[in-house]
Parts: sequence; C-alpha cells; structure tokens
Amino acid sequence: MKIISCERRFAGLFAAVLATSSAQAADSPPETAVALEPVVVEGARDGALDLPTKQKVDGVFGDERALLDVPRSVTTIDAALIDRAAIVELRDLQRLVPNSYGANTFGASSLPTLRGQFGEIYQDGLRRQGGNNGLGLPLSFNAVEQINVVKGPPPVAFGSSQRVGGFVDLTPKRPDLDQSRASVNLQAGSWDRYRQSLDWSQPIESGRSAVRLSAENRTEGSYYDFVHYQSQSLFAAYRLKPDSDSQLDVGFEYFHVDFTDNAGFNRPTQQLIDDGLYVTGQGEQADGSTVPAAGAVVSPTGLTRISRRRVYTDPDDRNSAETVIGNLRYERSLSDGLRWTTRGLYQHLEREEVAQNSFVEIIDGADTVNLRSELGLDTALPLAGFDVAQTTTFGVEYRYHDILGFSQFTTEADNPVDLTGPIANRRIPLSAAQQARLVQLRPGLFVSPGAQYDIDGDGSGDFNTSDSTDSTTHQGGVFIQHAIRPDPRWELLLGARGDWFDVTASDGAPPPGVIAASDGINRWLKAGNAALLFKPQADVTLFATANYSESTSNSLGGGFVLGGGNQIARENFATESRLYEVGVKWAPANGLWYADLSLFDQTRGLRNRDGSNSGIKTHGGETRLSFTPDRHWFLQLAGSWIDVSFDDSVAFQDSSNVLDAFDNSRPDLVAGTGVGSPSFAVFPASSNRVPGIPRVQASGLLNYETAFGLGASINALYTSEFPLDYQQTVKIREQINVNASVHWDVKAIATDFRFDVFNLTNEDNYSPVFEGGFFGSTLVFPEQPINVLFSIRHRFSL
Repeated sequence: MKIISCERRFAGLFAAVLATSSAQAADSPPETAVALEPVVVEGARDGALDLPTKQKVDGVFGDERALLDVPRSVTTIDAALIDRAAIVELRDLQRLVPNSYGANTFGASSLPTLRGQFGEIYQDGLRRQGGNNGLGLPLSFNAVEQINVVKGPPPVAFGSSQRVGGFVDLTPKRPDLDQSRASVNLQAGSWDRYRQSLDWSQPIESGRSAVRLSAENRTEGSYYDFVHYQSQSLFAAYRLKPDSDSQLDVGFEYFHVDFTDNAGFNRPTQQLIDDGLYVTGQGEQADGSTVPAAGAVVSPTGLTRISRRRVYTDPDDRNSAETVIGNLRYERSLSDGLRWTTRGLYQHLEREEVAQNSFVEIIDGADTVNLRSELGLDTALPLAGFDVAQTTTFGVEYRYHDILGFSQFTTEADNPVDLTGPIANRRIPLSAAQQARLVQLRPGLFVSPGAQYDIDGDGSGDFNTSDSTDSTTHQGGVFIQHAIRPDPRWELLLGARGDWFDVTASDGAPPPGVIAASDGINRWLKAGNAALLFKPQADVTLFATANYSESTSNSLGGGFVLGGGNQIARENFATESRLYEVGVKWAPANGLWYADLSLFDQTRGLRNRDGSNSGIKTHGGETRLSFTPDRHWFLQLAGSWIDVSFDDSVAFQDSSNVLDAFDNSRPDLVAGTGVGSPSFAVFPASSNRVPGIPRVQASGLLNYETAFGLGASINALYTSEFPLDYQQTVKIREQINVNASVHWDVKAIATDFRFDVFNLTNEDNYSPVFEGGFFGSTLVFPEQPINVLFSIRHRFSL
C-alpha cells in the first residue's frame, strides 16, 4: 500500500486560501463588536462560556432533545469550551468529562475511554472507524463544532457497535446562512510545535445557501526522543435551505497524519514510578542472544535516574495514516407532526506502521458506507378523556464495511530492552526461523497470515497468527423509538432494534502455494432500551434507564478475523452489555447554573488479545456542576467514582509482573523471579480489579473574562491511586495536572492573543499505555513536563 504524502500540496492550498482571506479583510473595516471565542457559536452570549443546557443533544433518543430531557449522563462541549479547555485530542476530554480517564494508547488515542472501557466515535450520529482497538490513529477536531459525550452503550437509534463504554458524537461545523466570517489562528509552543488553522464561512445566497471551509496544519516536534507529529486537515461544508420545510448539509473532510507511536518506559517498577530509577541491563535469551525475545531474562547491572525523554521509540519507525470522510444530512418536514431525516457517511482509511521492533500494522484500504433514514411522527392518543402526547421514530439503517489489513505482533518483546543503551538494543531483526512462520508481504517486510495452515502435516499450525484479514461486513438494522407523555411531568421512552450481520472473511496474505482460507457467518443482534423521566418541577428531571445490547468484538480496522479452525468465531457476536442508570438533572429557571448526578451499574465484555472475551462489571457514580453568575465568570466542576472488576472471567497480561523480567543476581537492585519476559500470562477466572483505572476522578475549570477582553482560566484534573498491573505489583500514585491560560482579545484590531501553560506545577505524572491492563507489567507512559503554547487568532470582517 502507498500512502501519498500531501504536505506540499496542502501547504500551497492553505497559503492560497489564507492570502485570499487576508486580501478580503484588507478591504473591510475591522469589527467593533466580536465574539471572544475563536469560533463563533450560534446562540452563544457574545462568545461567553454558556451553561450546557444551551446546547442540544441530537439523535440519541430520536429527535433533538434538551439536555434535561436525555435520560443518560451526557456532557456537551461547544466550540467555546473546546477552546478554553485546550482540547486538541481525545484524552483531553478528561479535563471536562467525569469517568473519562484512559490509557495514553502509545501517545495517540483514536478512541475515547468512558467508564473504564473503550467507547465509540460517531459523526452526526453515524459510527466512524478508528484503527485496531484504539491503537494509535489520531483524529483532528478541525471539522468539529460541538462534542457530545454520552455514557453507556449506544441507544437503539445508533445501532449495534463494537464498544459500549459510551460514545463521543462529533457535530460537524455548519455554514452560516446569514453572516460572513473568518478567522486565522497561528500557534507556536515548546519543542518546536507549530500549528496554523483557518475557518471561513460565506453565504452564497443569504438565508438559502452557504459554504464553510476549515483547514489545519500541524508540524510538531516533541519533548520525547525521536517523536514527531505532522498532520494536515481540510474540511469543506455546504448548506442548502431551499424552503422553510427542508435543509441539506453536506461535508467533506481529508486528514493526513505522520506520527510516532510512543511506548513510554518499559520495566515499570515501583522505583521507576516513585523515584525515576530504571533497572539497567540488556535481556538475554537462553542461547545468549541479546536480541529481544519472549522469555528473555535481564541480569541487572545497576539503577539509574532515566531521563523522561528517553522513551521506547526508534528514529527509523514509520507510521502514517490517511482518512477521507464524506457526510450528508437531509431533513424535511412533511406535514405538521411528520418529519423525515436521512444521514449518510462514507469513510476511507489507509494506515501503515512498520516498527523496528518487528511490529507491523497495515490497513491497505478500509471503506465504510453508512446510511440511516428516520421517520418521526407526533400523535395524540385519547385516553380516559385526555390526549396523551406521543412521538414515534421509525428507522432503517444499512452499513457496509470492507477492509484489507495485515499485522504482525507475535515477535515483540519490550522488557528485555535496556533503554539506556544504544538504539540497536531496541531492534528485533527476524531470524530465519521466525520469518518461516510469517509471510513476506513485500521485500524485507513480514506479516502474519490471516489463517493457520499445517504445511508439514505434523498436526499443528506452522504460522504465527495476529489479526490480518480481508473481510466484508453488511449490516442492516431496523428500529423503533417511542415516547409517551401523559402530562408535561412524565415521559416514558421505549426502544427496540434488530441488526442482521452478513460477514465474510478470508486470508489476505496466504503462504505461497496455499489456497486462502475463508469463512462466512450470519447473525441477528438485538438491542432494547427503556427510560422513565419525571419532572417534579419544570427545572428538575429525575430519570431511570435500562439498556440491553448485543455487540460485535472489534479487530483490525473494524473487521473480522479467522480464528480457531480458520472460522469466524461465534464469540465475536456474543458480547452482551446491560446498563442500569438513575439520575437527576437540575437547571434552575434563573439560568445561573446546571447540576447533574447519576449512578450506574453495567456489565460488558472485554476483547482479549487472543480474540476471546472476558466479562467486566462496573458500577459507580458521576456528577457535574456548571455555574455562570454573569458573563464574566464560568465555573465547571466534575467528579466521578467507579469500580471496575472482572466478572468471574480470565485475564491476560504480557507477563505476570514486571519482576519476571529480571533474575535475582542483584537483589539489592530488584528482587527478580527469573521467569523471563514476555511470558504471556493467563490468570484464572476471578473478580479482581481491572488495572489501569483510578476509582476517583475530579476536574474543574474556572474562567474569567473582563469587559475589555482580558481573560484567564485554570483547569485541574485529579486522579486517585490505581494499580498498573493485574497483580497490583506496581501502583500509580495520586496525581494532579494543572493547566492555565491568559488571553487578551483586542477588539480594536479583532485579534486575540493567548498564552497557555500546561502542567503548570511540573508534575512527574504517569499513565497506562494501553486499555485493559495487558501491558501493565511491561510499559508505562511518562507524561510531559511543564510546557507552553502561544496563540494569535485574527478575525476578518468580510
């Protein structure tokens, strides 16, 4: 596969658009009354941060609903709040969203973590793809106007998914039909980080049609050794409102990224976490080879204070991805009380990572087409002399997904590597014996076949399998969502859905001379939800909700792989999830504050590295308070508590614990067991705590704006102590992260100057590297030290 680099073409286009906008600005006087925010949000109070009740939640339970009327824990983040909290990637959501702490995912999260498990990403209500189980595939918020974070499995309108912790629904930017506006943002920060962005909206025919263009370029060095990030994002949108009863929105997004997978530190002992002391010495195989391999043992040679820059990366690693997304939404009012909505999404994804430690992941084209149509009907049911209001939403959906992908992760070995030694310590040249158990995709590049074969006839497989696949999925769904409102205080929501899956999978890289294995499967998956809402008074909502869903297990690029017997495992369609949640939402009529509280209990499945599922049970609570006494002050506080444990299920880990990597020749340095690492440990069924998740998370954001444009904000995040590995050998202590910013919006020149400081108190924080604890005994991520970012945003009058 070839991913085409487009940096020069994109840079030229970006410069041309920027020059055009600048020329137009030169012909127009500067604005005298403008929004403080970089992106103007319709309905915002002159750019001030607003309460979440000002935002709508679209499509989750049928038609658009006010936040108070959604029977789930929901966090809405508009463009102004995205800016104030400096949200540029998914992990940044934990600054605002309770129960959203997650692993660093090799430095580039592609999926959110919600309530201790992976969640999905939707765009305008349709599910996007995001790599392999969340592994290293960044996304850009360049095209995003609002972020809605909903906890728990997707409701029936959104259909069967692969991850059920919750979901992030991205609302795309929309053109303004009445107002022309544009802004350019230039940023520079620590470690040669540079970003440029443009946002421009222009009516074509006032009140009827408009276009919007948004572009972003990031060229960033890093605090860490051999790490970089370069991306280009281009988004274009068109809106047409031909009459008062209909509206069409069309969007297109192109995103290219070249970046580094960052595995952080290996050998995560408690000494490393607490004191920054790293055990040195290169691991050796039984034959004396120092090439990292399974079962290698380290004879410790010393303890050294390792630089937090010196992470597990390689200057010769290659990692890039390219995504194209097209989305469509058409809405029409057919008559009073009758509405039609059609949504569509197309996504094409390519990705190539070839690492010097022998890891390979290639998505040689993944295509997704998703179409959903909904018919909404308002009726009144005569009952006992009263008219009972009802809203019914009927929907049909079709989803097509096709992927050809190759991977190889069977020869990785992290703990044997001494990071303080030469780069050659980290590299794993495949031996002839290892190459013989793989397939050569192209000269010098070996991947796992997508099936197992017994070439020599000895009764056992001759190959190392990962999750290479050539699979096609057709998914058809039908649902109904019904709301009954006997009076303004009560509402009952009922929903049901069925999804039919037709899946075929074959080996996209069979060994030479072998007929590729293949298999097919058909399955029905069911889902249902019920919720009761009660308003004892107009500004208070009490709710109780229950949700049952059947989901598929996720694999490379969202596809399906051949498992044992070269068949698609039936377990891939047996991931059940049950959610029970109660809560209260309060938004006083004076409009000064909003608060909510919810308690939940959920069971679900966790996909293991071998393709099996382990049961997980979670319960906890979360709360949030937003307060804005006037247009100058804004305060948001969020807190959560969660307990996540295995539900009488087995667990898997790279090694039993980190001490297995060392022998006991230097007990004064580390009390090693000599087992060797990796050893691919399997723990028996238990109800033990799932590692990598803090029980308590708390965050706060305080923002102040003066009348003359000067403002400041501070944001803090606290997490309680939690175990890094299954046996709780190593723990990450209590942590706090504080970010602060000051800005001055000089209205006379329509320019906003901003200065951000991240990790203000320069904490030595750590995070897990991957979800579910598999690498808990092997890797840990050292977070960045104090760093700064300076921004200049200029608004143009068009």
